[in-house]
Amino acid sequence: MASYADVLQYLSSLDYPAGKDDVIREAEREGAPPDVLRALRKLPPVDYANGTEVARSAGIDAAPELSPSQRAAQARERRPRVSQHLRGI
Repeated sequence: MASYADVLQYLSSLDYPAGKDDVIREAEREGAPPDVLRALRKLPPVDYANGTEVARSAGIDAAPELSPSQRAAQARERRPRVSQHLRGI
C-alpha cells in the first residue's frame, strides 16, 4: 500500500497546480512503484494545488500509526485557533 511519504517523494519536483495526468506522468517519470501509481490513477480529474492535496485525494492516510480511537480523541480535543488570542483586541 502506498504511503503519504511515498506519494510526496515521487511528486517532489512537480510544478503545481497540476492535473491528474500531470501527477501520474511525473510519478511514472520518477519511477514510482505500482502501488503508488495505482493510488494516483484513482484520483479525481481535477487540478491539485500541492502534493498534500494529491495524497489526501488519493485516500492515503497521513498518520497510519494512529488507531481509530486515537483519531477520535484528537478530533474531540479542543485546541485554540492561531488567531483566537486576538479576539479580545
